[in-house]
Amino acid sequence: MSDSAPAATKSAPANGSPAEAQSGTLGTFAGVFTPSVLTILGLILFLRTGYVIGAAGLASALLIILIANVISLLTSTSLSAIATNLRVRGGGDYYLISRTLGVEFGGALGLVLFLAQSVSVAFYAIGFGEAIAALGNFEPWVGQLFAGGAVTGLFVLAWLGADVATRFQYVVMVTLFSAITAFFVGGFSAFDGELLSSNWGGTGGVSFWVLFAIFFPAVTGFTQGVSMSGDLAEPGKSLPRGTFLAVFVSMAIYLVTAILFAGSMPGAELVADYNAMRKVSSVGWLVDAGVIAATLSSALASFLGAPRILQSLASDRVFSWLTPFAKVDPASGNPRRGVLLAAAIAYATILVGDLNAIAPLVSMFFLISYGLLNFATWYESRGRSPSFRPRFRWFDERLSLLGALGCLGAMIAVDPTWGAVSLVVLVALHQLVARNTDIPRWADGSRSFRFQRIRENLHAVTNNTQHARDWRPVLLAFSDDPKRRRRLLRFASWIEGNSGFTTAVRLVEGKGIATRKKARELQAELNRELVSNGVEAFGRVIAVEDVEHGLPVLLQSHGIGGIEPNMVLLNWFDGTPLPEGSFGMRRYGRPLRTALRHGCHVVVLEATTEEMAHFFRTKPNKRRIDVWYSDDASGHLLLMLAYLMTRTDDWEEATLRVLIERGERESDAEALEGLQRKLDDVRIRAKPQVVAKLDHDLVVRHSADATVVLMPFVLRDECPTTSFDCSLDELVEDLPITGFVAAAEDIDLEAAPESGSMGVIANALDTVQDAETKLRQADTAAEQALEAASTLREKLLAAQAADGPAEQSDALAAELADADADAEDKRRRALKAQAKLESATREADAVKRGETPSSSGENAPPNTNVPASDDTP
Repeated sequence: MSDSAPAATKSAPANGSPAEAQSGTLGTFAGVFTPSVLTILGLILFLRTGYVIGAAGLASALLIILIANVISLLTSTSLSAIATNLRVRGGGDYYLISRTLGVEFGGALGLVLFLAQSVSVAFYAIGFGEAIAALGNFEPWVGQLFAGGAVTGLFVLAWLGADVATRFQYVVMVTLFSAITAFFVGGFSAFDGELLSSNWGGTGGVSFWVLFAIFFPAVTGFTQGVSMSGDLAEPGKSLPRGTFLAVFVSMAIYLVTAILFAGSMPGAELVADYNAMRKVSSVGWLVDAGVIAATLSSALASFLGAPRILQSLASDRVFSWLTPFAKVDPASGNPRRGVLLAAAIAYATILVGDLNAIAPLVSMFFLISYGLLNFATWYESRGRSPSFRPRFRWFDERLSLLGALGCLGAMIAVDPTWGAVSLVVLVALHQLVARNTDIPRWADGSRSFRFQRIRENLHAVTNNTQHARDWRPVLLAFSDDPKRRRRLLRFASWIEGNSGFTTAVRLVEGKGIATRKKARELQAELNRELVSNGVEAFGRVIAVEDVEHGLPVLLQSHGIGGIEPNMVLLNWFDGTPLPEGSFGMRRYGRPLRTALRHGCHVVVLEATTEEMAHFFRTKPNKRRIDVWYSDDASGHLLLMLAYLMTRTDDWEEATLRVLIERGERESDAEALEGLQRKLDDVRIRAKPQVVAKLDHDLVVRHSADATVVLMPFVLRDECPTTSFDCSLDELVEDLPITGFVAAAEDIDLEAAPESGSMGVIANALDTVQDAETKLRQADTAAEQALEAASTLREKLLAAQAADGPAEQSDALAAELADADADAEDKRRRALKAQAKLESATREADAVKRGETPSSSGENAPPNTNVPASDDTP
């Protein structure tokens, strides 16, 4: 098929679905270059370029042209990358951005783009009306009538479809380039170097960025080919070629036009007369024809693009109230309902009538769309998705980011107020779409982008030395019962405190294909359950031959990089309790011992349906957390978990009470003062309370009316029990929701930034640096002493050769002996410094590898191991 051969096209299948294959037949020249270049070389070229040059001066005008075209080129690069990475369907910019940034950005931008294109129809029609009014010396309101008539005529062409419009474009192109040629001939004939110099600076009175806003719509036409993407036979090839060709050709024309204007007419006349191009042209009436042709073709291009964006947006069902606009004409595939709405917006805009007032608005709309198109391309590339394989070889993600920042900067520079308003509107539309979108309708780049960020952050976390201040809960929550799992995961969300991770785990015992199939089915069921319950947790179903052998593997292998499980959460018995010391109780406790030995804290939850219902009935400010504290590893973990609970919505208004047993040799006041001091040191706000010797009745008397109780437990003969003479079953019968906690190792609640392994490593490296400094100093002193001895030796030899006085030789010999002794002393000092440096280097390397240094003292890492006994996990 020839690029230039127009043909009947369909922008979408009859049902309006953009997901189906398109049947476009337009090539690069007809479908991309022609509509783009005709829109770029339009109204601004003929009616406002001279004004911009006269007001700004040639120097600033060239800068305006270059900035605007740099944004166009950067955006064209991004457009080409996405267009050669996707099978582009109808919808143009909307389709590209929505399939990259997602339905939220796509839906918001789709409305903005449709409105921008519809307003552009009026923008160009008003230019047409101005041109006609100027030719006949009519009043301005007559120009508005002509603008309305132009919209009516263009409406007919847009209603008939792209086929008729494409044929009309060739007539326009011949007229347009004839007008430009006539202007170039007249400009070169009248060119005056002195006039060019005088026009280097402008007449003033209008700011640079206001003039930029007036000029910028001139370069916005390069996306007209994208708007017609559904009508292209090969969008991936045609869009890059046609777009870049249109941008380069038009940029060259604008630059030459600016120079010819500056060299052929005084700046004051350029500002005063919008029809200055006609006066410079060798054939004035051709410019009039060019203005009419350019404005009408640009308006027609927008008239064709706007309905197609709306139709694509409606077909995606982003906004339910737009659904009627998804329908297209069965015969031509033309979105005629969108044509009607675009015409209505155009007529309403014409009532404004002021071209200079509309131009900044149009600029703002297009800057937003170009900025998002650039950002979408950078976003897609930054995600490093294997599916991002653009065939456009000149693409670089930094250019896309630069283009996005350039658009944002231009918006702020043109009009900070309207720029801010435009961004607020975009964000509001984004949130509106996000709130009304239940399910993702297509794959976009968001998951790849987040995956890449996770990858980079995981590597960063893994490569950084872990510090006690970085501790966060990473839970494995075990449960096979959906009802009990729901309570367990809610408790997990409390002690996670919006700062860690929870994975709901099910272990399926067995082996073979049947077990693996069952595990896959249960995994899908668990995933659905988590989603339906709105639980922020991951689901994991694992097939193991038996729990005893499978659990250690899971504890060691779960997680990735520096994110490893450090806590196991499971339910207490629900129903008839097992006797303490029985085989069943030992079987329950054996996995707990396994978890503790693998460095995982253990939390056992006792929560019945009635107890959870009581929690929900209790007002948030009436809830209370009781922590039974002991100054050991489990007590420190209890404080941390209680504090994390108060950071959640369910507990932020609750009261936190910390209870401690009074020591045998201290008074209540002393114990209370010590507990308060501890709470102050660890920066946890709680009410301290001292109690007598712990037993069942005392615990129940103090905590039966609490909402949640947290207390330690120990493993005795592999059976979980309390540290005092009371079984867990006896306690849970008389207590509310209870979490029993056993710590695998201590957590430092008072850790300073300089403490821990980081401080040890820093001290070791400082020691190495100090040793290097001392070695350099010792080497320097040794070299100086050796040079001094060498100088004295030469003097002694010279004195002896000269056969001088014996006293002089004896004195030099004595000085030389002292110098040799000093040099030897300095050499030995340097050797000792070298040995100390080597020792410090070895010790620093050992510390960085996590090994305990051979020497003890300030640099030795603290011993945080919890003493192992049958009563202390």
